[in-house]
Amino acid sequence: MTEQATTTQYGGTIPAPPGPREVIPGAGPASRPGERATLRLRDTGDDEPARYAPEWLQLREPADAAARSYDLLDPLRIRLANLPRRADGLVIHDIGCGTGSMGRWLAPRLDGAQHWVLHDRDPYLLHFAAVASPRSAADGSHVTVETRRGDVARLTSDALAGASLVTASALLDVLTREEVGALAAACAGAGCPALLTLSVAGRVELTEPHPLDREITEAFNAHQRRGGLLGPDAVSVAAEAFAEHGATVRINPSPWRLGPGEAALTEQWLRGWVGAAVEERPELASRADGYLAERLEACAAGELRVVVHHSDLLALCRPADGAA
Repeated sequence: MTEQATTTQYGGTIPAPPGPREVIPGAGPASRPGERATLRLRDTGDDEPARYAPEWLQLREPADAAARSYDLLDPLRIRLANLPRRADGLVIHDIGCGTGSMGRWLAPRLDGAQHWVLHDRDPYLLHFAAVASPRSAADGSHVTVETRRGDVARLTSDALAGASLVTASALLDVLTREEVGALAAACAGAGCPALLTLSVAGRVELTEPHPLDREITEAFNAHQRRGGLLGPDAVSVAAEAFAEHGATVRINPSPWRLGPGEAALTEQWLRGWVGAAVEERPELASRADGYLAERLEACAAGELRVVVHHSDLLALCRPADGAA
């Protein structure tokens, strides 16, 4: 049976996934002259499934776009304007790009020509990110894209040589302290700013309040910290890591605000949130079943409101050449 492409709400399509041994041109390890391969982390082989389902990334994209902090864009624009101008414009590395939502949000909000380097370990996601990337900047300048396959939480400053900016979305909380430290060191070594958005903050508000809200939240946060991952501690750890390298760090809230218009996202988020909590603390299972059913019923009726707190971080590293 032939796989079918999936139509997105933005009018584009998610291409059918490649076969198990097929490599999509442009999505394989960098091998052409002048390209640099990227490091892989926690990679157990090419047959390992994608960490994130593209359907989930597509579902959350509008909420992500609405949540990201616009207030961080002005200081970012000022820094980018003060960087030495390149003939080919800004070079922006998007780490763990998924389906490319960060580029679709940010590229049309920055002036000037841009070249986006999209990093992910899944060639299917990379292909969609490249196909669905924007083609013009805020002022109409051209936007180009290349892809680099690899799970690239650990980058060196050499891998970021010539970068104007590093971006990531929903990444910091799935990294370890060592990986965040390596990312901060790489950005500082390359002298480029970093805009790292939508890291979980460990706080959730649901209306109406329920006695189990706190227990579910605590269990979910514990689940996020499994295996040494930072979870809700990620932003504070990242801020410290960048500051140790002399960067100026700003943190702004970027909460999801979910109501009746986001019922499909709320339903999927609820199932994942409660499911992770129960996986962490199985003793919650009997009570959590009723809790989830009650919350889903309220969601379907248009009565549930949810605020899922996130944080955005802007780190303005010192330019490598000493420019302002």
